[in-house]
Amino acid sequence: MIDTLLLLIIREWIENNTADRLWATALNDPTILAALRTIHGRPEAAWTVESLAQSCGLSRATFASKFKNLVGMPPLTYLTWWRMTLAARELRTTDAPVGAVARRAGYTSDFAFTKAFKREFGVSPQGYRLQRRGNPSRR
Repeated sequence: MIDTLLLLIIREWIENNTADRLWATALNDPTILAALRTIHGRPEAAWTVESLAQSCGLSRATFASKFKNLVGMPPLTYLTWWRMTLAARELRTTDAPVGAVARRAGYTSDFAFTKAFKREFGVSPQGYRLQRRGNPSRR
C-alpha cells in the first residue's frame, strides 16, 4: 500500500511541475540521455552543438531542437549551467584557486569564466566563495 501511495505522490508531483516532467521525458530519450552523459562525463571539453549531435547520432538541427524541447534549454546553455554548477560546488568545498576551477570547468580564460560565473550567480567566483563560507546556511 505504501508503494502505491508513493507512486501516486510522484505522479502528481511530476504532472504539476513542468520542469520535472521535461526531465523525466529527457531521461527516457536514449539520444538526449547520451548527450547528457557526454556533457556530464566531460564538462570541461570544448563541446559544440555539432560535436554533441555527433555523439548521439543526430543531425545538428534535429539534436538542438530535440534537446531544447526535452531539457527546456538549448544544449550549450545547459552545458554552461552544468559547468557553473560544478564550479560553484568546488568553490564552496575546496580552496582551489579560481583559475584552476575555471580550467576544470572548461574555461581557458579566467576572465571568461568570471564573466560567465557572475552572469549565473550575480557575484564573482571569489565573492561567491566568501559569501558561502561566511554563511553556512546559504549552502
